[in-house]
Amino acid sequence: MRFVSHLACPTCCASYPADQPMNLCPVDERPVQVVLDLDRLKSERGRDGFWNPDRPNLWRFGGLLPLDWDDPADRKSIVTLGEGNTPCLPYDHPLGRSLGCNLEVKDEGRPHGGRYGANPTLSFKDRGMVMTVSMARALGLKRLAVPTQGNAGDSLATYAIAAELETIVAMSPDTDRPVMGNVAALALLYPDNVKLELVPGTIVDCAKRLREEYIPKGFFSVATFQEPGWRTEGKKTLGLEMAEPAGDRLADRTWKLPDVIIYPTGGGTGVVGMAKAFDELEALGLIGAERPRMICVQSDATTPIVRAFQNGDPDITPLPPGQTVATGLNVARNVGHINVLKIIRATGGTALAVTDAEIRATIREEWTNRRFAWSPEGAATLAVLPKLADLGMIKPRDRVVMVNTASPEKYLPTIREELGGGL
Repeated sequence: MRFVSHLACPTCCASYPADQPMNLCPVDERPVQVVLDLDRLKSERGRDGFWNPDRPNLWRFGGLLPLDWDDPADRKSIVTLGEGNTPCLPYDHPLGRSLGCNLEVKDEGRPHGGRYGANPTLSFKDRGMVMTVSMARALGLKRLAVPTQGNAGDSLATYAIAAELETIVAMSPDTDRPVMGNVAALALLYPDNVKLELVPGTIVDCAKRLREEYIPKGFFSVATFQEPGWRTEGKKTLGLEMAEPAGDRLADRTWKLPDVIIYPTGGGTGVVGMAKAFDELEALGLIGAERPRMICVQSDATTPIVRAFQNGDPDITPLPPGQTVATGLNVARNVGHINVLKIIRATGGTALAVTDAEIRATIREEWTNRRFAWSPEGAATLAVLPKLADLGMIKPRDRVVMVNTASPEKYLPTIREELGGGL
């Protein structure tokens, strides 16, 4: 943890030792974050000497992560399966053409070969979980627990096996069958590393089960925002990859942010992570004070962030969750939502909801017309475009990045019909 300074709660500003395996801030029960010594990083490596574009995974960002691949002591703790470094693909769409903007898809769910990495469980959750498992190894933790709507459990199980750790995955029986089946298979094949427990309800009920049964037995919770910023640090690489030099900016190593990011938001770790990444790039002198307008999209079945944003509330007021094809968006409450709301407002963004009918129609139309396969959560980012156009949130020549968070294969058979019977 070469360039880690300490842990801090951004809500109450309390600070804690960098090597303390803690959950929420004991002062206010809010999430804590990893604080890097950016002055030291800049002094030792220069403005962007942490960045190695030849490394084909998220560890290309070296010292700007809690574990620095270029530090031999840190590297011993890292467990990598090739995650991250996914492309931002130009996306030709009629609405993008009519708006005069440049649409891109940050495609997290499939390998693209060449110089790119690939998320091993075909989901952006691998970014957070590789950091979580690697940090757990660095601090000597052996037993981890996660409540999940699906993909986070699949990812943690995969990395726990690679790291030879023990993990409990608490999952709703409503989880998409391919994901549940994969975790069940891993639990059967690697019983010393993975245990799957099905808990009726949603991720909130799964978290309750872990608190009552497994945390008292010594398992460390790595639920969304419950760990000390590790998943946030992994997810911030999404923003770093959107900003890193590419194309005609590569020669002079110019970092540049998108104008708009459209992000499907359940817990919201990625929103907080990307905002943190941009703040760190500014502190290093690589960008200015500009920020992308952060657009958070939720399912209209479960809308805590949308309601709070529209009501002008500083934090959410949870209501019972509904049911949605976009299972990753079915998060009725999270202690980190307060920080997501701050970021939306600070960037001039917004929070909007889409229906399952809109999500399904988008998956069907894009597969039929462009042979592009969207996950339900990813499809929500495209489905919301007409609403954003009506609000004037997208301007001509804007670079607009939509995040397709996972492979649609993980949601079969739920969306098979929309994909014309299969991929």
